[in-house]
Amino acid sequence: MTKNPIVKGKLVCVALNDSEQFNAMQAEFSEAPYKSAPTQPVLYFKPHNTWSTDGAEVEWAVTEGQAAQSMVVGASLAVVFGQECCRVSQEEALNYVDGYTLVHDFSLPEKSYYRPDIKGKCLDTSAPVGAAVVPASDVQDPQALTVVTQINGETVNETPVSQMVRGVAELISTISYIMTLQPGDVIAIGFPGQRAPVKQGDKVSSAIAGTASTGLCELNNQLGQ
Repeated sequence: MTKNPIVKGKLVCVALNDSEQFNAMQAEFSEAPYKSAPTQPVLYFKPHNTWSTDGAEVEWAVTEGQAAQSMVVGASLAVVFGQECCRVSQEEALNYVDGYTLVHDFSLPEKSYYRPDIKGKCLDTSAPVGAAVVPASDVQDPQALTVVTQINGETVNETPVSQMVRGVAELISTISYIMTLQPGDVIAIGFPGQRAPVKQGDKVSSAIAGTASTGLCELNNQLGQ
């Protein structure tokens, strides 16, 4: 597996943070097994075996000894921490950020968000993280950024950070009360609700729009055959 130079500790991902997806699921949330919409961020981890980096090939999923029939991908703005962050307010949250990069989350299609999807989310090499970080000093407002993803050169998602249910500062504050965040920890703040389907051999590229350092913020991967 390709080691990533950015992630040193935890890779925390936020699910159901796309407001379009969240709003569209309100009727579903009122039914079993949910019974109500989540009132706190829905979090999941991408463990060490999933970590990869820019330019690396992503393994096609194998389940029960056979190649998976389908996979999907989403891209997220990623917050990289430069110092220990524990129980901080929204107002001071961004002071702990070293910079921003990108995360690709390749997974099996999700059918439910009620329980963490270990099988679909913990696939080897399924979480490439950008190999470079845009310094926080270069980003005046992370809420003004947009993550753009292309598959084989065709744009499949444009996700403004402002479209997220919970913004960057709010997420940092909330998560810092759940767990201490250490230097080198990364939070993927939210993926598009409509993950894009991918095929073996597809090339997936994402970039951050809205900063002069966009060129440092690209993430390119190819699915294995």
